[in-house]
Amino acid sequence: MLKDTTQPKLKHELSLLDGTMLVSGSMIGSGIFIVSADITRNVGSAGWLIAVWLITGFMTLTAALSYGELSAMFPKAGGQYVYLKESYNKLIAFLYGWSFFAVIQTGTIAAVGVAFSKFTAYLIPAVSEDNILFQSGSIKISAAQLVSIVLIVLLTYINTRGVKGGKLIQTTFTMTKLISLFGLIGFGFLAFKGDIWTANWTNAWDLHNLNKDGSVTALTTGTALGAIAAAMVGSIFSSDAWNSVTFVAGEMKNPKRDVALSMMFGTIIVTIIYVLANVVYTGVLSLHDITIADKDRVAVAASHVIFGNVGTYIIAVMIMISTFGCNNGLILSGARVYYTMAKDGVFFKKTGTLNKFGVPQFGLWIQAAVASLLCLSGRYGDLLDMISFVVVIFYMLTIAGIFILRVKRPDVERPYKAIGYPILPAIYIIMGTAFCILLCIYKWQYPIYGLVIVLIGIPLYYISQRNVNNEDKPEVLS
Repeated sequence: MLKDTTQPKLKHELSLLDGTMLVSGSMIGSGIFIVSADITRNVGSAGWLIAVWLITGFMTLTAALSYGELSAMFPKAGGQYVYLKESYNKLIAFLYGWSFFAVIQTGTIAAVGVAFSKFTAYLIPAVSEDNILFQSGSIKISAAQLVSIVLIVLLTYINTRGVKGGKLIQTTFTMTKLISLFGLIGFGFLAFKGDIWTANWTNAWDLHNLNKDGSVTALTTGTALGAIAAAMVGSIFSSDAWNSVTFVAGEMKNPKRDVALSMMFGTIIVTIIYVLANVVYTGVLSLHDITIADKDRVAVAASHVIFGNVGTYIIAVMIMISTFGCNNGLILSGARVYYTMAKDGVFFKKTGTLNKFGVPQFGLWIQAAVASLLCLSGRYGDLLDMISFVVVIFYMLTIAGIFILRVKRPDVERPYKAIGYPILPAIYIIMGTAFCILLCIYKWQYPIYGLVIVLIGIPLYYISQRNVNNEDKPEVLS
């Protein structure tokens, strides 16, 4: 009897609903519950707080609609990495993939994991970040960090057992998350305080820094633009991962249609939730209370007003559900990028293999290892601030790829074309460029360190390409 030597293949098991839940579930983590405090300190008014979320939502939706054309042209695992390779070259694509592995995806997984453990501490104080289990000099390991690592390892293991388990968790937890958030928003509107709403929305477009001590710092035209850009770091982080479904295109049942629709539906749902949640914050909390929320936990402060003393526990459970589902989506989708990179000969060879369940098991575990190290480092938050600049750069490059491919490869089938082309893609590039320039001027440390992380990838790329065989097929790092 001949032995079956057929290699495992990615399984087409994800529907439009699964894709939409992956997008919205990966986007909604802990950011919406926290970052509004820093945004308010930067812009100082209710109108600009909402405007920052609307601007970010518009940019995200515009990017998602633009990516739809690319996802229909190249319905393969790897998503954005593939689009950059097809539009430019393997080096540009590798720099994205390297940044994605080094901090974009792994750093987000770490940050969301630690957020899960921090709010778990409301229910189980023993797992608090204040409970230091080990200390040697400046190195500290808390119970919260270990819980976050356990979460990452657990979800990684589940996802190594096949895409079905991962998608079940993603759809279930995202549905629960969305229902809970809409419930919180509904009860929040019922709890509106007229005097607070009136005070917050009087002079709603007076842009200034609002300090924790209640003082106000006036802004010039230039510094005002810088304040908006700084505020958007938080909202962009909270809205990231909208492209997660492109990474699993090879496992979608109808990728040419459903990847684009998943991004559109997912980003619309999340944008509506984010804007409404912030409207609720301004209806139950004064702007000063938003800025001084303990450890920036604005949602906890708002939930306490809405539900009373039990509100703290309600929001803790909600955030645990939110971050659990978010991390599952990030873990599930991320490894598909490394899988595709390995197939191109620019990443660890073993990452390009699938286990018997048809998933890139090695890629999942090395992703978990890096994310766990970032959890222990305690520097994941700084890394994410630094990389925000780089994330937008790669988004702009990818969207510019639509223009390039229309000229370079006009004959490729395009089942879906970017809505609003060329105006909407051009608007995103203009807005993204303005954001990056303002960060370079007013928060220069973010782009500098972010670019350093990217540039480290250049020698790594050429190391991976140093041995080229006679068939011009590069050897991979092993």
